[in-house]
Amino acid sequence: MLLLQFSTSHYCRKARLALGYKKISYQVENLTPGLHLLKLRPLTGLTKVPVLLPQRVEEPQVIADSTRIFQYLETYQNNPPLMLPDASKQTQAWLLEDWLDESIGTATRFIYYHFRAEKGKYIDSSLFSQIVINIVRHQYNITSATVELASERLKNAMNVLSYWQYQPYLVGESLSVADLTASALLSPLGLIPEYRQDYPWLFEKIIAIHQICGEKLPAGLN
Repeated sequence: MLLLQFSTSHYCRKARLALGYKKISYQVENLTPGLHLLKLRPLTGLTKVPVLLPQRVEEPQVIADSTRIFQYLETYQNNPPLMLPDASKQTQAWLLEDWLDESIGTATRFIYYHFRAEKGKYIDSSLFSQIVINIVRHQYNITSATVELASERLKNAMNVLSYWQYQPYLVGESLSVADLTASALLSPLGLIPEYRQDYPWLFEKIIAIHQICGEKLPAGLN
């Protein structure tokens, strides 16, 4: 299998966690933001990563979108399962996964790239890195005003997810799509000192799930 990705994308990390959890061998191809359109549009008609190419006979040629990758991997290899045996619990897990995808992952992106362009510029001040960061900021309209809204959204999300610190899983009695999604999409915050200080329980969860999945820890947590 081949995973087309941006190396810093938390949505691509989400796909890697699922592949690692199921112990499926795969390779990655890192694309450059902007230039990635030349590769993805002919393949998927879309512009976003991750994209999984199973490269196997009688399997789909292309699976685009991290949620669809979750669904495909469960049909490809259902052990260990990412789906919960209780249908109502699994519905809760999908609802959490969707909320994290559509709202919280976006907020995390805004906070992360704002940090990298300002206080966190020291992490990699190279011209190439700053060009990529500015491309992303322009693409997603990351401004002081949108970052302020994202910060409020993340604060509310931490309140919603705070119960996670008192139980092993977000939903049910085993790891699910909700746990992997939260671990991936909140992982960029590990590079920001304020979040590590205010929510240590969150990063303990993220580290533990990365270890279970055999995935390299995010920057700031290794």
